Amino acid sequence: MTSARGHRKAKIGVVVSNKMAKTIVVRIGRFIRHPRYGRVIKRASTFKAHDEAGRAAVGDVVKIMETRPLSREKRWRLVEILKRASTAPPVPGEESEPVLQKPKAGVPEQASEPQRTEQVVG
Repeated sequence: MTSARGHRKAKIGVVVSNKMAKTIVVRIGRFIRHPRYGRVIKRASTFKAHDEAGRAAVGDVVKIMETRPLSREKRWRLVEILKRASTAPPVPGEESEPVLQKPKAGVPEQASEPQRTEQVVG
C-alpha cells in the first residue's frame, strides 16, 4: 500500500551555494556517453532546494527530495546532510598566509638594515 504522498524522487548532490535565505543550490553530476563518438562526458544539473534551518554549508553532500512548488524555481527540499565539508571554502580576497613575491631580475634587493659607509680621512 502506498502512502498518501506517493513516491517522491530523491537525489544526492553537493551544495554549491547557500547565499540565499533558506535556500541552497545543489549540483548533481552524472556521466553520459556521447551518442556518436562514444566518449564519456561529465554533465551536471543544479537544483534549488529549501533549507528551513539553514544547516547546509558549501561543500556538504546532501540528500534532497521532490516537493510541491515553493517558489518560482524551488521544487526540492533538504532531507538530510550525508557528509559535512571537511574545511570551510576559501573566501575570495582573503588569504590565510601572505604570498611571497620573487624579486624581479636586475633589481637589487633592499636590505632590512641600512648600509653604513665608512669614509677614509687622509
